[in-house]
Amino acid sequence: MSTDFSIRPVGASVATPFVKPAPPAAVEAVRTQLPPSQSVTASDATVKVRNDSGAQGDTLSRQISIDRAAAQVVYKVVDSRTSLVIRQFPDEALLRSRAYARALDDARLATTTRKTGVTNLIA
Repeated sequence: MSTDFSIRPVGASVATPFVKPAPPAAVEAVRTQLPPSQSVTASDATVKVRNDSGAQGDTLSRQISIDRAAAQVVYKVVDSRTSLVIRQFPDEALLRSRAYARALDDARLATTTRKTGVTNLIA
């Protein structure tokens, strides 16, 4: 018996490509030939369209203020040309409701203080 024992491949290996079968809807679809005026073509990849508000950056200003009645910081995006508020966080309705709730709390605290004579040092 020989001491030279090795396994050698007989032939070169061949990679077989995996072909995914087409879905049934694609197989059963009807081929159509449209005239060029009705066909759809892909848009040019080099043309970039901006659909964000960053393009209007020169006319928009950002403002941060404090609403004392609601005790809230308010962030606004304002159009510099027309002075219209484009976006505001928190919105005006929420600020009004917080100011109203704060006024109610202050009134209730004042009533409680008058009745008991004790002031709340935490508020």
